[in-house]
Amino acid sequence: MGHRLHPLTTAVALACLIAGAWHPADAETATELSEIVVSAQQPEAFPGSSLVSGRELEAARVGTSDTARLLLQVPGVSLYGAGGVSSLPALHGLADDRVRVKVDGQDLVASCPNHMNPPLSYLDPSAVGSLKVYAGIVPVSLAGDSIGGSIIAESPPPEFAVPGEKYLLKGEVGGYYQSNGDGYNANLSVSAATDSLSIRYQGAVAKSRNYQAGGDFKTSTATGRLNHTLPLDVVGSTAYDSRNQNLDLAWKTGGHLIEAQIGYQDIPEELFPNQRMDMLGNEEKNFNLIYTGDFTWGNLKAQVYYEDVDHFMDFGPDKRFWYGTASGPGGTGMKSVVGIPCSPIGPTCAAGMPMNTESNTVGASLQADIDLSAIHLLRLGAEYQGYNLDDWWSPSGANMWPGTFWNINDGQRDRLALFGEWEARPMPQWLTQVGLRFEQVEMDTGDVRGYNITPSAPGNQYAEANAFNALDRQQTDNNLNFTALARYEFDATKQLEFGYAHLVRSPNLYERYTWSSWSMAAAMNNSVGDGNGYVGDIDLKPEQANTFSLTFAWQDTAGDWELKATPYYTYVTDYIDAIPFPGAIWKPDQFNILQYANQEAQLYGIDLNGKLPLFKSDYGRFGLKGLLNYTKGENLDTNDGLYNIMPLNLTLTLTQQLGGWDNGIEVVMVDSKDDLSEVRNEIETPGYTLFNLRGSYAWPKVRIDFGIENLFDRMYYLPMGGAYLGQGRTMALNPTDGTLAWGTAVPGMGRSFYVGLNVKF
Repeated sequence: MGHRLHPLTTAVALACLIAGAWHPADAETATELSEIVVSAQQPEAFPGSSLVSGRELEAARVGTSDTARLLLQVPGVSLYGAGGVSSLPALHGLADDRVRVKVDGQDLVASCPNHMNPPLSYLDPSAVGSLKVYAGIVPVSLAGDSIGGSIIAESPPPEFAVPGEKYLLKGEVGGYYQSNGDGYNANLSVSAATDSLSIRYQGAVAKSRNYQAGGDFKTSTATGRLNHTLPLDVVGSTAYDSRNQNLDLAWKTGGHLIEAQIGYQDIPEELFPNQRMDMLGNEEKNFNLIYTGDFTWGNLKAQVYYEDVDHFMDFGPDKRFWYGTASGPGGTGMKSVVGIPCSPIGPTCAAGMPMNTESNTVGASLQADIDLSAIHLLRLGAEYQGYNLDDWWSPSGANMWPGTFWNINDGQRDRLALFGEWEARPMPQWLTQVGLRFEQVEMDTGDVRGYNITPSAPGNQYAEANAFNALDRQQTDNNLNFTALARYEFDATKQLEFGYAHLVRSPNLYERYTWSSWSMAAAMNNSVGDGNGYVGDIDLKPEQANTFSLTFAWQDTAGDWELKATPYYTYVTDYIDAIPFPGAIWKPDQFNILQYANQEAQLYGIDLNGKLPLFKSDYGRFGLKGLLNYTKGENLDTNDGLYNIMPLNLTLTLTQQLGGWDNGIEVVMVDSKDDLSEVRNEIETPGYTLFNLRGSYAWPKVRIDFGIENLFDRMYYLPMGGAYLGQGRTMALNPTDGTLAWGTAVPGMGRSFYVGLNVKF
């Protein structure tokens, strides 16, 4: 029986939120309207929009190397579980490619059949200057090819010496250590500048072993996975090793600024507990050139960028080994990723399944903000993105010979967009914005083949490859996006924001062009971590979402307390969900082969967040912060739940500040997840309550953070973590030897102590 948020608990929590929870008036918060100004770089805040920066950002960085986790303090945000640095943010239940993510203005794409390298994974938390979130309602200048909203991640802006000074030299060094998993992060930022030229280097390394679950979790008894290489309480395939480096150059003169950014990432290992493969290599290189200029008529911004990704997957050590016999799939002399050879008896290991992905992205954009008058602003822009992808799997073992399996061959996805926005202040209390965006998305791919190109090839590779190659694979979508937004200020303490958005997203390359229903191949094409196998459909239509949203905001004039409430509703035409693959036998309580299909869906819910001062004493100022999120998602064709919807959740934090001290006791309550996607055999998770302790002390140049996550070592499962595939025989869809069993969700992390240090110079 799952633990739930009982009505009395919920009523008390809502009462706290309605009053709001306290935070210092001089702190920057994710919801302060005063943080938003009208400009080409930072459009107005509208329904569902939030900003993470300043002290909140500094505190959130400690204890994580996953940039997406910085967003957990934002209303409406939840995270799909993935690798240790690659969580996928969801906005009001819509995630992954349904959310547009821009990193320093670049539209980056996850280049992997499991989406192991999403855009935010290329930016270490220490390199983030700000995060802006637009949930559901998005200005068209920031929308495009997405239906859930937009996330805008920016590095810190370049700094220059004060006029009259010869140069500016400064830096920052920091890091943290986390006991559970023996994880650490070390980062360095150094910059030097004159009054017109600036150069900055940022580097970070992060590493962790597998983490331990809380409570009395035992992998051998709870999951049926008989892996002799792991302690019984360790969650397999949760380790990672990541390195990021960035070099930024900037030059300014008058009202003109030119920035050149060079980025490089190397991830030699990131294991995934909810995927059948692990990322054993990801090398990313990108170059970004940005021009911004101020003119008498307004602002102009131009940008070009290029990204190259070389991605490799195979079994990591936890999926390579299991107990078996000579009849198992191991073989003598096969090379292990940890240097231990397989044996025909005793522990056996999988032959491996090397999978390679290469992609390159070229992008360009031009945007002009034209001041028509003191109360009217016209924003015009154009964008282009060219994306090319190759995905191939080299032969390595039984049934994987004699040639190379081409999952996607020369996949192309090109986008061209034009948009216009009109902002106005017809009266002092009113701010309005109307925008229209047109996008053309062209997609195509080359011929494919299986490992074996003879009619006797296993898994029907021969026939399905020939049938796919005979099709006309070129597709063109003409997508129209529209947004209307408004804000009315009753007075200094009350505001109302409301809006409507019609947003459109075309399918990605994997949704349209993955072609094999062979279980071994289809199971590798899975971007949601549910353990099933997926097959694409060339004829998929673009998703079209119609979203209505309101935001009510109350606060006192001093900013000591506030409350925000955002109810929303989204109806999606041609939502890309899943159906049983035609001709395949679908079974309950196991993993199946599914196909992407257009259906109808709706999502609705409410976000509540607030702050409230409690009292002041000799021990400091005490207050309360609260955040409540509720989302409901339904497939209207099948009356099924949508996959991976975060259940009702509430976070309450008792805060205390005294001098340089900033401390908190946090309670996280999550309802049971039992409104499930039946076609995916989604796994139910029980409700839970976690307690976290956080503390920090700051001097002008030094900051120390420390805390305990999951104070009482509670055993719980991640509601959006997917199916636990962290160890065992993952190549087979549903093996019968007990090495992989359906029905276990990914366990959360047990008690963990952390400490962080940051020094500025």
